[in-house]
Amino acid sequence: MALKVAVGLPAPAAEYKSTDGTRRYLLGLEDGRTVETVLMPEDGPKTKRDTICISSQVGCPVNCQFCLTALMGLERNLTAGEIVGQVLFVMRAHEISTSSDRLNIVMMGMGEPLLNLPNVIKATRILTDPAGIGLSPKRITLSTAGIVPKIAELGREPVRPKLAISLNASNEEQRRELMPITRKYSLKDLLAACKAYPLRPWEKLTFEYVLLKGVNDTEADARRVVKLLAHLNAKVNLIALNPGPGIKFETPDPERVRAFQAIVRRAMPCFVRRPRGLDIFAACGQLKRQEVGVAD
Repeated sequence: MALKVAVGLPAPAAEYKSTDGTRRYLLGLEDGRTVETVLMPEDGPKTKRDTICISSQVGCPVNCQFCLTALMGLERNLTAGEIVGQVLFVMRAHEISTSSDRLNIVMMGMGEPLLNLPNVIKATRILTDPAGIGLSPKRITLSTAGIVPKIAELGREPVRPKLAISLNASNEEQRRELMPITRKYSLKDLLAACKAYPLRPWEKLTFEYVLLKGVNDTEADARRVVKLLAHLNAKVNLIALNPGPGIKFETPDPERVRAFQAIVRRAMPCFVRRPRGLDIFAACGQLKRQEVGVAD
């Protein structure tokens, strides 16, 4: 039987540009499916930095209640070539070079990366290989909803991204409601897997926490988060909910976000992630192939 192999980059099906400079691409795959990739450029006072948010699956099987991508369900895993192809497409379109530009890759687009781990690891090897794209593993981050056995498997890989955990709740019951995956992989077991995870000397675990108005954003929640993470080498990224159609939750007020951060940062580094591309549905949790106005 002849082996059919696709050669080339994904084809742009649509492009949306935000007022803040963010670009959201809908990229066509060989089988007719599409996947989303986001470029977030940032011009600092001293350095220019580009972050590319890439997908690992078409859709997502993890039914997080505050995420638009979850409403799609899962269509299929991406191949390693399709994962790397997203990066190469954006780099070519925007003339980004790893030799001269500061580039970060975040596997936080469509999908649960740990449920496509073999292809994610293969893609990481290509991204970090000097004969490939030549990125440092320090510049690649994988975000998971908490697939406990796969966290241990990831930790055994000699070449791997940094690990970010979507926490989003301060206790077991709350997390079960917001992230049904917790019914299979409990918060207790997830934290045990994080404690056992073999961090490299330069590395911290990142915990992401989406703040939902009146649900998980109280000062009591913040104190419980501190207690949960007290014995881990970790930092926390807070994300005020990025809203979208079909999502029943609301975005908390900025004062509530700041109050939550103030409590957590007394114990560990805690940052508020600034939303990018809200007006084009490119922000965290918004990727669902939404049409916005007229695509470029």
